[in-house]
Amino acid sequence: VELPALVPVLVSLARWQRDRSVLSARNGPFGIQLATHDEPFAVAEHIGRFGLIAVHFPKFTDGRGYSIARTLRDRFAFRGELRATGDVLRDQLFNLARVGFDTFDLRTDQDVDASLAAFRDFSEAYQVSVERPIPLFRRRVEANA
Repeated sequence: VELPALVPVLVSLARWQRDRSVLSARNGPFGIQLATHDEPFAVAEHIGRFGLIAVHFPKFTDGRGYSIARTLRDRFAFRGELRATGDVLRDQLFNLARVGFDTFDLRTDQDVDASLAAFRDFSEAYQVSVERPIPLFRRRVEANA
């Protein structure tokens, strides 16, 4: 099926690998969805082609998507939209944002307004993150120097 150029397209990694030449010829918005078992290295060479990368979390306890996001942001300098999909709960949002996700497709039983409060749960984090590459203890030392 031929789609008009301006229709956004989101495909799986398998589809991208199979139909890369056809998909690359499109001029419209384009994204790829990765499963937590997919390797982000598989898209590294073409990272600039994607306006969106969605990472699907099959279950709440599967943390591999966090590593994928961090790799995409830090190692491959992906600056497009990074979306968490699947079994995405309020309790994950703060940490999902810390590794680079900027959009979230919440599970249908999650209240959107209550979930937005997750971003205010903590005023500070100890660990490094996409937005804070220096750990808290070092930031404190530098502030007191």
